[in-house]
Amino acid sequence: MSEPEFSATGVRIERWPRSLTTAGEVRIEGGRLALLTSYGREIDSAPVRSVRAGRPWFAARDAAVATLNGARYRLTMAQRDRRPGSGPALTGRFLEAVRRAGGRRG
Repeated sequence: MSEPEFSATGVRIERWPRSLTTAGEVRIEGGRLALLTSYGREIDSAPVRSVRAGRPWFAARDAAVATLNGARYRLTMAQRDRRPGSGPALTGRFLEAVRRAGGRRG
C-alpha cells in the first residue's frame, strides 16, 4: 500500500451550519480526497480533479473550504496540536497537495 500524498488527523470538519466531527481525518491518496470521521468512517470523497479548495478571506488562517460532490466543507486543521503556527502550515500543505494532485483553487 502506498503512502498518502497528504494526511491530517485531528481536523474539525463542518458542513454549514453543522459540525460533523471535531477529530476527523483528511486524506489524499490514489487521486482521491477523502474526509473521514475519527472512527475512520467516510463522510465524503471525490476525485481530486473535481475538488475545489481554498482559504476564504473570512476564515481563520488554519481553516480551508473544500467543495466535494457539490457539498461545501469547512476544514479546521490542527485542532489538537497547540503548537504555534501548526494549523496554518498544515492548511497550506493541504492546499498545495490539492493543487499538485490536479484540484482547483478557489
